[in-house]
Amino acid sequence: MSVLEMKVPSPGESITEVEIATWLVEDGDYVEKDQPIAEVDSDKATLELPAEESGIITLKAEEGDAVEVGAVVCLIDMSAAKPEGDAVPTKTEAPKEEKKVEVAAPKATTYATGTASPAAKKVLAEKGIDTSAVKGTGKDGRITKEDAVKAVPSMGTQPANGSRGTERKKMSMLRRKVAERLVSVKNETAMLTTFNEVNMQPIFDLRSQYKEDFKAKHGVGLGFMSFFTLAVVRALKMYPDVNSMIDGDFQIKHDFQDISIAVSGPKGLMVPVIRNAENLSFRGVESEVKRLALRARDGQITVDEMTGGTFTITNGGVFGSMLSTPIINPPQSGILGMHNIVNRPMAVNGQVVIQPIMYVALSYDHRIVDGRESVGFLVAVKEALENPVELLMDNNPTKSLEM
Repeated sequence: MSVLEMKVPSPGESITEVEIATWLVEDGDYVEKDQPIAEVDSDKATLELPAEESGIITLKAEEGDAVEVGAVVCLIDMSAAKPEGDAVPTKTEAPKEEKKVEVAAPKATTYATGTASPAAKKVLAEKGIDTSAVKGTGKDGRITKEDAVKAVPSMGTQPANGSRGTERKKMSMLRRKVAERLVSVKNETAMLTTFNEVNMQPIFDLRSQYKEDFKAKHGVGLGFMSFFTLAVVRALKMYPDVNSMIDGDFQIKHDFQDISIAVSGPKGLMVPVIRNAENLSFRGVESEVKRLALRARDGQITVDEMTGGTFTITNGGVFGSMLSTPIINPPQSGILGMHNIVNRPMAVNGQVVIQPIMYVALSYDHRIVDGRESVGFLVAVKEALENPVELLMDNNPTKSLEM
């Protein structure tokens, strides 16, 4: 019998452990070479694990298990023949002996019944749960630490009608890492947010005039992300402190603009990177945004595609957000938040005019980005978006959108 030991491959240079998120096959199934057999979570992404050879698989890890890179997670019997048709080989089991059912006598109540162990008492105190509300599963009804961890605080008296169910679900490794990073950003950076508003009418006019020809020529739509990305690239060149990061006692400034874009994927928020955005045209940005968004949606995004980035753009407007304070994506020093576009009254040349307005927000690390740079950066973004023909298209929109 020829058996292959399948080991966890390294998803990235700094990753030493992954978590089995979902097995896509069952123990004893016949799998084909390169067939996806599992989804594994790292602290940066969710990746598919393909079968290295064809054969019958034996699983060596459970869903939710954390396994080290290089550890064996399954065996593949390559000598097994492929079953005919849709038949799946099943294991033959010996006849089971009938077992006599014995009714356990009720346990006697002792001094230990309902008493919490020291570790359990600490957990319950942190949750604000009284020991009388917890049923112990330990010896003689003693409340164990596991009982305390599983205990859920009371949500009040249950009404006569209506469901009040709860679900306890372990967060994925990716979600736990995101939570850890968000807390560290709040605790370890001097984060501050400045706001402004953008009149989107000039961009609306350009899109109305050129979007059909743009899509016919390039196969992608002319959206807002290309305008915002190129406006950010211009502003980063003007205010390089926003395009920098802290490394110990040093400030590192970049002479390139790798723009991270926050996109929503099936496993949560993903932040793939548009490399060297300063070299891209409107078509280049839109094509890259579409490519990365599709890969994130289909769960194909790689760790490398989400590593790095010198500045982030996030668009809460697609979900209806009017205003928010985005959280910095470490180790970057700035993030631009886009929001929904709403028709609002504006004073234009002394008259009140209804215009499509977007509120924008820049969160920045005040340790290396001062008020002058942060406000100047956001004003530069606003100026470029409100005058895109001159500042982003060199007064030639036809040529800029054909590239």
